[in-house]
Amino acid sequence: MESEQHIGRITLEPGKRGGRPCIRGLRITVYDVLSWLSQGQTAAEIIEDYPELEAADIQAALHFAAEREHRMAFVGQA
Repeated sequence: MESEQHIGRITLEPGKRGGRPCIRGLRITVYDVLSWLSQGQTAAEIIEDYPELEAADIQAALHFAAEREHRMAFVGQA
C-alpha cells in the first residue's frame, strides 16, 4: 500500500519546529517542502539544495498533505 511507504518519513516532535510535521526528524517541515514545490521548484532542485532529503521524502510530504486535506473535507461535512 502506498501510504505504508510514507510511514515514518513524517515525524512530529513537540520541541522541533513548533511541533509541525517534519521530514524524518530533520528540521525541514512538510510546509517547507510544499512551499518550495508551490514556488515552482522541482523535486530534483529541492534535493540539490537539501541533499539530506530523498525523493521519497517529497512524495511523503505530498501524501501527508493530501491525506490531511481528505480528512478536513470530512470534518467540514459533519
